[in-house]
Formats: sequence, C-alpha cells, structure tokens
Amino acid sequence: MTTTASPSGSIVQEARDFLQAHPDIEAIDIVLHDSNGVGRGKIIRRHELESFYESGRHLPISILGLDIVGEDVDETGLIWDHGDNDLRAWPIPGTLKALHGTQPPRGEVFMSMYELDGRPMTSDPRHALTRQVDLLADEGLHPTGAFELEFFLLSNERGQDGGIKPAGDVLDGRESHKTEVYSVDHLHGMLPLFSEIYAAAEQAGIKAETMISEYAPGQYELTLHYRTDVMQAADDLMRLKRIVRLKARQNGITACFMAKPFADFAGSGMHFHVSLRDGEGRNVFVEPVEGEWSETILHAIGGLRATMGESMLVFAPHANSWRRFASQSYAPVSPTWGFNNRSVALRIPAGNPNARRIEHRPSGVDANPYLVATTVLAGIRHGLRHRVDPGPRTTGNGYADAQGAHPIPVDWRSAIEEARASDFLKDALGEDMHRTFTAIKAAEYARVAGTISDVDFDLYLHRV
Repeated sequence: MTTTASPSGSIVQEARDFLQAHPDIEAIDIVLHDSNGVGRGKIIRRHELESFYESGRHLPISILGLDIVGEDVDETGLIWDHGDNDLRAWPIPGTLKALHGTQPPRGEVFMSMYELDGRPMTSDPRHALTRQVDLLADEGLHPTGAFELEFFLLSNERGQDGGIKPAGDVLDGRESHKTEVYSVDHLHGMLPLFSEIYAAAEQAGIKAETMISEYAPGQYELTLHYRTDVMQAADDLMRLKRIVRLKARQNGITACFMAKPFADFAGSGMHFHVSLRDGEGRNVFVEPVEGEWSETILHAIGGLRATMGESMLVFAPHANSWRRFASQSYAPVSPTWGFNNRSVALRIPAGNPNARRIEHRPSGVDANPYLVATTVLAGIRHGLRHRVDPGPRTTGNGYADAQGAHPIPVDWRSAIEEARASDFLKDALGEDMHRTFTAIKAAEYARVAGTISDVDFDLYLHRV
C-alpha cells in the first residue's frame, strides 16, 4: 500500500508560504543525510516544490547504503537485496530555508526516508534519533542540548612540501602558521568570512554564538545556542557545516571538517552538551545541594562510561578519526569523567547549577550528529535504567588515568569489531541502522587497508 499523506508531518502550505515570501528563489536543494552525515539528494526547480510537499519524492533505497565516496556497499542489504527499489522521501517540517548569498537565489530543505506505506525507513539516521527521543519521552524525560563545531580553514594552494596549509586571512591575505589559541586579533583577519557565516546562520534560524581561535594553526570553533530539541540541535550542526563550507568556498578557501588534518597539532572535536528535563521543564541533572551530584547525572555518566567502548565507532567513524586521540591533545583517550576538567571524556562544566549538563567530548567533527545524539541518549537511558555507578571522578590530569573497567578501542579496526558485536549499539541504533552503519564502516576500512600509501614507500622501498 502506498501512502499519499506525509508521514513526516509536512504540509503543502509551508511550501506555498515559502514561495510567496521568496519570489526570487529559482531552485531548492532537497537534502537527506546518510550514515556518514553526507548530504545526498537533488536540486529541484521552484515549480516542483509544492508537489514535493504534496506527495514526497521517490529516491532509491541505495542512497542510504553508500560509503563515504558514494560507492554501493552491498553488505548493508540496501542495494541488490531489494533490486535498488525506490522508497519515498518527505520534507521535514520547519527545515525549508532560503540560502544566504547564492546567485541565483536558492533554498534548502531537509528530508527523511520512508517506506512506500509511510513507515519510517529504519536505516535513516534521523529515525534512529527520533526513536531514542521517544523512548525517553515514555519515561517522562526530554533531552536538550547543543553541539560545538570545530573546523579548519585551509588554503586552496598546497605548501612547499606539498602538504595542506592554513588559509591566509580573507581580509588581507596575511598568513600565520602558529597556534593562535584564543587570539582575538587573529580572528579579525577572518571577520569578513565570519560575518557572512553569522548572516547565513541567522537567515537559516540558527543561533550561532561565540567564535574562538582554537588550538592549532587555522583552527576555529563556533558554538551553538542550546536547544530544547536535540533533533534541532543536530539539524543546526549539519546546516552550519554546509554554511561554513559554502562561505569559505565563496571566499576562495577551504573549510575542513576532518578530525585530524595536521599530524603535529590538535584535531577537531564535536562536543555534545546534553541534559534532561522532566514534564514540567525542570532540569533533572541539577543537584539538590550545589557540589553534591544528583543521582540522575551520576547514573547518566555511568551509562555513558559503560557503553563508550562499544560506541566509539559512532564517535570516531573514519580512519582519520583515530589520529585525533593522543595524550594532552584535548581529545579523550579513556572513558573518564570529571568536573570542570577538559582532559576527561565526560565533563560536567562549571557554571550555574540550574544549567547543569554533561559535555560528551569523544566525537570528532567528522561524526554524524544524528547518530552521536542517538548513541549518547541510549547510553544515558542505559545508565538510568540500570542505575550504573560512574566510579570516582577524575581530578587533575585525565590522561594519567587508567582506562579501568571500561576500556575503549585503540584503533579503527577494533572499534568496528566491537561495534558489530555490541548488543547495546544494535539496540541503540536499531537493527537495520546498526547493520547499515557497521557494514559501511567495514567496507571503508577494507578500502583504506588495501591502499598502498606514501608511508609504505618511505619506510620500506629501499630498506627491505
């Protein structure tokens, strides 16, 4: 049976209002995010938008079974097992926005995949997150949160050694190859670009906030406003990455969202701040007496610690992701927790106790925020359900702390094996999303492992 009513809740009036408000827009990007967080879809013309809202858009099921470069991964079961049949994508209410500074003017809307009868297509990352949010709602809890976006701005030209190099300032071309961490003057050289990013974010309804010069040459961080809806928080992150990438390109430089582009400097994280509210809107992480942690936040941390090892593939999904984890690099190397401590994996930030939250720090900026949020919420649910003791908190140098009872994998291959065998992760993502994600990661690992790199020739060509 085929449904003609939108299962996403979208209504055609949204499209009509948008077209009336933006008579100059000629085309719209319709974007679905796969397990790697890559936006895939089509560009439709203005006159097609209403029909998209009325009846959705047929897309091949294989669009969710692609690896990072867009090759089919048959082991997902989403390619020839189904004859690469069409399913139907529907627009997500509230995600239809005008893009800033494009010529000719254009728009963008996110979409999600459904079976032809309207059931959620369960290898779509959005549906995995919706399921965890709904499970928490059944328990009277509602997650809120925000992601941090770290990224590099790189020159389109290579350095003398053939490697990548930080971009020169868009203001006057001035270059710096130093770690300009927290330098306000250094930020001024990129102000024309940052102003365009802020303007585009505002037009898209994103509350982009503080900009920081981060802990590596050419690295920056942009924080996002805390959302009462974690799906909106993930949407903000995905849309902002696209904005930064476009605006950098328009200014003649490259925005890089690799976790570790420079071997000798810190990588880029995607820290996820999360808290829970009850039906009355109260933050259940708030301690009854300041300094005496609530059982709720302790059990939540306990669940995240207990499940971190088998979940690391979600937080570090690519070969390059694993280069980010190094001692004293501001990336955690063990499942530690602590208060006001940036050397741990799970940090309770200082600040107003009424805003008490957990900062989940393992994820690189290359991770999929929908799957990160899904897995974090599932870990919190696990901790609350089983009243998991988080163990003693780390004080001082978290890099000196042993991994203890919950070690994390040491490399990408180990993470893939742990994720594949994990009953927790299978339940967290759902069986179909788990199979799809782990199959894609295994295929990507095989691609990387089978590639002869320059390092091989440098080490062995004249020596063995």
